[in-house]
Amino acid sequence: MSIDRFAPGSVLLVGAGPGTLDLLTVRGLRALETADVIVADRLGARTVLDELAAERGEPLDAEIIDVGKTPGHHPVPQQRINEILVEQARAGRRVVRLKGGDPFVFGRGGEELAHLREAGIVAQVVPGVTSANSVPAVAGIPLTHRSLATTYTVVTGHDQLSDLGGGRDHTVVVLMGIGTLTHSAMVLARGDRGGDCPVAIIEDGYGKNQRVTVGTLNTIAFQAAHRGVRSPAVVIVGDVVRLSPYAAGAFDQNHRPALTRTP
Repeated sequence: MSIDRFAPGSVLLVGAGPGTLDLLTVRGLRALETADVIVADRLGARTVLDELAAERGEPLDAEIIDVGKTPGHHPVPQQRINEILVEQARAGRRVVRLKGGDPFVFGRGGEELAHLREAGIVAQVVPGVTSANSVPAVAGIPLTHRSLATTYTVVTGHDQLSDLGGGRDHTVVVLMGIGTLTHSAMVLARGDRGGDCPVAIIEDGYGKNQRVTVGTLNTIAFQAAHRGVRSPAVVIVGDVVRLSPYAAGAFDQNHRPALTRTP
């Protein structure tokens, strides 16, 4: 289903990217401009809608249904979101489900797509730019780099990190991980990475409050608490952190933290 064939009674799951309009895909933009109703998340999605309205000089024509979640507070349960999508589609509307990042990267996009198809609703996905690679990029941190890292894993702070092998040449990207940072750092430090493995936290990537904190697995929880680090944030673990300009001078020759850098 192309955007040109975005028929009444169908649903597009659209990735909003990391929360800035210029990282929304062209196809995603066309979907928003064509939609009758937009069922929007909070993180990333609302910012994109606000920026788009400001650029146009007026809001989109579509009705906006806010189903946003905050950490520990889900005013609209996932099952109800699924029902809203079906109800709106059955009412003959062109429905966009706008999700932060990419719908298929810790976004429950697969669950929503399955529910729609089981209900007989035509639905497709418009991929988005995930924060897992775009937010590290804004801080100059590649996830792979010849001689430093040949693989990476994206996890959430709620995953069983004790099952995650590899050394510091295996980059780990932790999403939704600030609330469990102390435990995650402790678990990752026990393995081959070691407590002196470099870590970076990027808060509000691409936003007005963007801030970068650099340390090690041994120090990052203390640094985050001291600086009042808050979500949304992406945590990157591995030697690739040393390539960031924010890490310049942050480690001595033994990779021990010398300071914390902020933009």
